[in-house]
Amino acid sequence: MKRLAAAFLIAGCSTAGSTWVAGPSGSSDTSDPRSFQPPEAQRSNVQRRPVTRILEPKPSDPEPGATAGRGATAEPEREPSEASNGSELGMFRNTYYNFPHQLDYGGPSVSLFDAQCHALAQVPRAFHDTLCVQGSGSLASGRTVSFARRDCACARLCPRSGQKICFAELDPSAFPWGRGAAGTAITPLRSVAVDIKVIPLGTPLFIPEFVGLPLDARGTGSHDGCFIAEDRGIKVVGQHVDVFTGRVAMTKVWDARIPTNQGVTVFIDSPRCPGN
Repeated sequence: MKRLAAAFLIAGCSTAGSTWVAGPSGSSDTSDPRSFQPPEAQRSNVQRRPVTRILEPKPSDPEPGATAGRGATAEPEREPSEASNGSELGMFRNTYYNFPHQLDYGGPSVSLFDAQCHALAQVPRAFHDTLCVQGSGSLASGRTVSFARRDCACARLCPRSGQKICFAELDPSAFPWGRGAAGTAITPLRSVAVDIKVIPLGTPLFIPEFVGLPLDARGTGSHDGCFIAEDRGIKVVGQHVDVFTGRVAMTKVWDARIPTNQGVTVFIDSPRCPGN
């Protein structure tokens, strides 16, 4: 918890030197955040998934394959204590956001502008109206675009946020999935958006409910529950984590396993995750 307090003080004294730090990246969930029950009330209602435990032998345990001495009784495997998860911040609202592609949309076109109000591309209106909420996306040309600033007089009004958003064109090799509020490339199933008044950007997180979830839409792989706070959004307020899933198909897979607004437990300083 001391690390979080120190990081919060640093975050509170910095402007991050970027215009995208208050980007619109946000949940695909359209419900009112106030509908999520407070952590105290929600805790008893959440259907928790079993957490895969890491079983570690004691130093005195025999090497694998060794034969126990005559009359010896093998000790049962031990599970680490709950303290090994790290410092618990409590129950958080969970939502998901993704990376829209222009080629998945059709219909009437509108202009997409950069921060100087130069037109970047003509895109389907439905794509624009999704992009201005999700924050980053891919154009038909293969270029990546991401939030640059809000209140652009030239931009189309974003229906869901009421903002006029301008975008920046990014190098797709450096930002294949777009850019988060920290200015870094975001990664599907690793990056999460948070309220930086609660969790500073750059904080590694462990969320046990996500342990064992698949790493692709085919259902293969197994997630370790580790994430990093790399984004924020106008709808991500208070005890809320918005998981970047990348593809829409992946959003559906994870939302089926851990439904939006079910509630998840968030830990910091977890030895299970890199960066701690």
